[in-house]
Amino acid sequence: MEQALWADRGQLLQLDAQDPAIQASCVGVSRLGSAQLSGTHFSIWVQLRGSSWVEAKEGKFRLKRGDWIAFERDSKPVLQADRYGVCVGLNLTADAIKAMTRLAECSLYAGRGRMSRHDARIALRLWRQAHARNGEADGGLDINALRPILLHLAGVQRELTARIQRCPGRSRSRKRQVFGRLQRARLYLEGNCDRVVRISELAELTSFSSWYFSKTFHSLYEESPQAASARMRLEHAADLLKNTSMMIGEVAAASGFDNCCSFARAFRARFGTSATRYRSAAASAKLEAAKPAAAPLRKAA
Repeated sequence: MEQALWADRGQLLQLDAQDPAIQASCVGVSRLGSAQLSGTHFSIWVQLRGSSWVEAKEGKFRLKRGDWIAFERDSKPVLQADRYGVCVGLNLTADAIKAMTRLAECSLYAGRGRMSRHDARIALRLWRQAHARNGEADGGLDINALRPILLHLAGVQRELTARIQRCPGRSRSRKRQVFGRLQRARLYLEGNCDRVVRISELAELTSFSSWYFSKTFHSLYEESPQAASARMRLEHAADLLKNTSMMIGEVAAASGFDNCCSFARAFRARFGTSATRYRSAAASAKLEAAKPAAAPLRKAA
């Protein structure tokens, strides 16, 4: 039977795919709770409030309000919510994914992105409905109960899946397979923004040759894996400059740069300004945003 599993106030939730009672689950973590998926299920998560930290085979991630992230079946993610964090997810068997494809001609893929507050509220409502309907079932997985939330999440991924036609392959199923592997590789790049990722690592992750992987990646995302890695590392550095007090040299090292000089050149080329000025501008913008709105002048009597 499908069930809701929740870790709250520092609790640790461990999900084992060998447990026959946990074939598919609505899962949640909140207020320093954590969840560890040790099985082989596909999972997708939505951050509703606060933030969470995730560590998986694809790397390390921080989820902020409105973020979503999806992992392949052998990723084994571990999620940890902060003291204000609330994150809900679906832990899905391969049978559930196949049934979804048959019912709706769509699927879910590994990746990361953002959704609007409106979409997040809908996701939470449908997540609750899926849990309630399956909680009333006599046994087994009711894919019809999960269908609304799965369709909604597939819609959130629509911008990603629009690229499927660019993938090589004679059949749509082959194109989907290639797309799924490349999406996982892209997520791997995002999860390893603290270092330079080798093409051989990505090729091994996708079970493609290095040449085929590089060619297909560029065709799909319109940038090479090396360019994507450099862009993500610099965006990671920009986030550290805005949201931490780390020194410039520490930011450079945490973004996979060997020295400050190479980091400074790359950062200026990407953002058109130095890292120091970028941080100052971000701090000024935060101060302006924090100022209370001026009270309207009262009309003279």
